[in-house]
Amino acid sequence: MTLYRDDAVVLRTQKLGEADRIVTLLTRRTGRVRAVAKGVRRTKSKFGGRLEPFSHVDAQLYVGRSLDIVTQVETYTAFGDRLAGDYPRYTAGTAMLETAERLTAEEREPALRLYLLLVGGLRALTEETHEARLVLDAFALRALAVSGYEPALGDCARCGAEGPHRWFSVSGGGTVCTDCRPPGSATPSAEALLLLQALLEGDWVTADASESRHQREGSGLTAAYLQWHLEHGIRSLRLVEHG
Repeated sequence: MTLYRDDAVVLRTQKLGEADRIVTLLTRRTGRVRAVAKGVRRTKSKFGGRLEPFSHVDAQLYVGRSLDIVTQVETYTAFGDRLAGDYPRYTAGTAMLETAERLTAEEREPALRLYLLLVGGLRALTEETHEARLVLDAFALRALAVSGYEPALGDCARCGAEGPHRWFSVSGGGTVCTDCRPPGSATPSAEALLLLQALLEGDWVTADASESRHQREGSGLTAAYLQWHLEHGIRSLRLVEHG
């Protein structure tokens, strides 16, 4: 029996049988892992409440044939408890969890930078220092960047011509020049593009000072760009957009 310990964020859970649950974890060292938590749905379970979505935990598991088995769990932070009473922040957090799962297509492929971004993003949501949607957009942009999909926000994504450029192409990789722009390219405001750059770089002074109309515009671009590269919609984004 091969045992291992890892720090993790619970991304998702699903019922298994009468008392068990399958938990999807994003771990610090191992990447995305699916594991069985046996008996976790029983009222006397020793760690049932510690394996809920948003929980940041120290987990011990052993390697199984198809799914690993959770044997011990200690809680670092129950982010879900802090977000449950705030709909905008809870739904933004849900979208972050779904994005993190979708960006880790291969199980057990280390994703340390994504794990750290997720923990930091959830912490920022609970601290309420920034608008929930700004935190979500910052997480999405940085998560895309560490996954190899960073959008061009200055020079042309296609030919490298020096920017700024007025066109933005989701399929083209970001801002594009007049010569390279494909049909259907958007024409975002300069302020929205500056906001996206600020979120990507962690410039919260600029991001927090942005106007709500530019935040909405930037969120639309971020959501479209994210879902293009994931090739499927993020279902929880619809709740954020209408929240």
